[in-house]
Amino acid sequence: MIVLDTHVLVWWTLDPVRLSATARHLCDQIPTTGAKVSTISLWEIGIKIQRGHLDLGLSLEAYVQRLRALKGLELVAVDVEHWLTNLNLSWAHRDPADRTIVATAQRHDLPLISKDDAIQAFYSKTVW
Repeated sequence: MIVLDTHVLVWWTLDPVRLSATARHLCDQIPTTGAKVSTISLWEIGIKIQRGHLDLGLSLEAYVQRLRALKGLELVAVDVEHWLTNLNLSWAHRDPADRTIVATAQRHDLPLISKDDAIQAFYSKTVW
């Protein structure tokens, strides 16, 4: 079981050649080993679409339906415990999505796939 950062989710589902060999290998195993995605990633994707920084080629609603159909992928709602973990991270990084994704990985004690340098420097279980 692993946690996916937002860009990893998008690349894995739409453009997997952008993933590192390690990330691609781990993502290929998701139907068997499972993966968690924080629902804050859906918010982050929506913001990027609204700002014109991302085009999924389909609506966000259709993309979410596609995600729900993927074997092994679990969309994890951001609950009170995730917010408390987020707020208690000893990390100066202020991006709410990054903080919540790291909090999700930390709460579930799972590795996190991310290319983000700030996440890699903070969360020791990050792989790329």
